[in-house]
Amino acid sequence: MAQGGIFILSGAGLSAESGLRTFRAADGLWEDHRVEDVATPEAFERDPDLVQRFYNERRRQAAEAQPNAAHKALARLQKSHDAPVYLVTQNVDDLLERGGAKQVIHMHGAVMDALCAACVHRWRAPREMHVTDPCPSCSAPKTRPDIVWFGEIPYHMDVIQDAIEDSDLFVSIGTSGTVYPAAGFGHMARQLGIRTLELNLEASNAPFDEVREGRASDIVPAWVDEVLG
Repeated sequence: MAQGGIFILSGAGLSAESGLRTFRAADGLWEDHRVEDVATPEAFERDPDLVQRFYNERRRQAAEAQPNAAHKALARLQKSHDAPVYLVTQNVDDLLERGGAKQVIHMHGAVMDALCAACVHRWRAPREMHVTDPCPSCSAPKTRPDIVWFGEIPYHMDVIQDAIEDSDLFVSIGTSGTVYPAAGFGHMARQLGIRTLELNLEASNAPFDEVREGRASDIVPAWVDEVLG
């Protein structure tokens, strides 16, 4: 198994067994809403109250969910592996952190955080957030979820690229491989000659050197056991 750095990209499949629904269902809806109505800057401009209610509910669900065996296994890998383990997630929940992981890179933001649309100040979101809530830094009533919406640039892209380049193994866990730029990370790894592995409920269409299918709570701990020997 890999002796150098390990880059792990996780998606909604990692948290699905904790009761959090995947980002977009087969019918194109996210929690019974059109993505265009709750996950774009235009939606927030058009109906900020709807968007706030939507993310207040996502925040409640995330707070009530519990880390599963896959989250805990990745935390154990990060703690015990001799080389760096970079945990990059498309998920906006905090289950990796609550499972024991450190320095998780949330490329799509975090539902537990708030963002001021005026001054870009960030703070821990209350359970119920409203558009008129004043920013703790500038007092502007421009509070929004600290979520990267469609049409916005994901966070930490430079850090992510450096992490891929510093790794000997690229692992994709529970992600469809269809949402860019994350979908391009595996291609970047292959161009660099880095071995690639997919752990997923079902294989995606992306090419990997190895694919293991199954529930994340089964196959992720089993793989971590192999890595740690």
